[in-house]
Amino acid sequence: MKRLLANYLWELLWQEYSTRVSYARTYTQMITNAGGTVANDHIAFRSLRMTVDSPQRKVNLGIEYLGKLAEALGYEAAGEYTFNETHVYARHYRHPQQEEFDLPKLFISELIVDELPKEIIQLIHETIGGVNLLNFSAIMDTFKHDTQRLAKELKKIFTRPWEPPHISVVEEVNKVTQYGAWVLLHGYAVNHFTGYVNRQNTTEYPDIDITARSLAQLGVPMKAEIEGDVACGLRQTATQAVTEIVTVLEDITDTEIQIPWTYAYYEIAQRYIVEEEPGKQVLFDAFLGKNAQQLFEMTRLTK
Repeated sequence: MKRLLANYLWELLWQEYSTRVSYARTYTQMITNAGGTVANDHIAFRSLRMTVDSPQRKVNLGIEYLGKLAEALGYEAAGEYTFNETHVYARHYRHPQQEEFDLPKLFISELIVDELPKEIIQLIHETIGGVNLLNFSAIMDTFKHDTQRLAKELKKIFTRPWEPPHISVVEEVNKVTQYGAWVLLHGYAVNHFTGYVNRQNTTEYPDIDITARSLAQLGVPMKAEIEGDVACGLRQTATQAVTEIVTVLEDITDTEIQIPWTYAYYEIAQRYIVEEEPGKQVLFDAFLGKNAQQLFEMTRLTK
């Protein structure tokens, strides 16, 4: 049931994400028009490593929360990554039946809030003070006999579980950590899905270079570089992040207003055979910290 539930949940999140991120739809159409296959290498989520009081209990808003959900879906932690300069830690999860049932990996990261300047920590704490996390264990118990309904209920986790931030807070936090500003605005919403180039199965788009170039020719704004190399086992690139109109609070009146801000990008990735140990070659199935750091920057707001 866990495997089926995960498939339902990721499909629901994909439907919402691809509605919001037009570049994902362009990629899908481009590959399917060539008779190819659209497969998902991994889904990425962002979070805040900080412990707060919620109506139910003290909770950590970071990987401790999302990771438990991943494990409840049958996933297992498979690698960890530290980004000291940006105060971010990440962990990736894989399902033991990943290949058999075409399940994507999960890349879950968290901003280590306590490492930020005191004034920024205070602004973040004030913003998420009214957080009300959904209890996914209770949800799973309640709807355990209806997998599709359960997936719909769990999808509600991937939103922003606190009130809109004040505009001045977003702007101040963004000066120190664009990642933090993004999470204050979008919460646990999907940060990106990833087209898996190895599975495209079309001679028209045989590798990541041609795929990225073809997307650019279709008018999709692409990252200038492809990160990684064949020897390391992974090459990745991405579209620019789409800009959405988001809700924030006006500082003096607490009135809701709308401003433009980055949301998500669409990534594409190609994996290669590496030598795991002398005489043993395997398809690289993890992530590269340097690649990930460059891709984090795709949601930086440019004006």
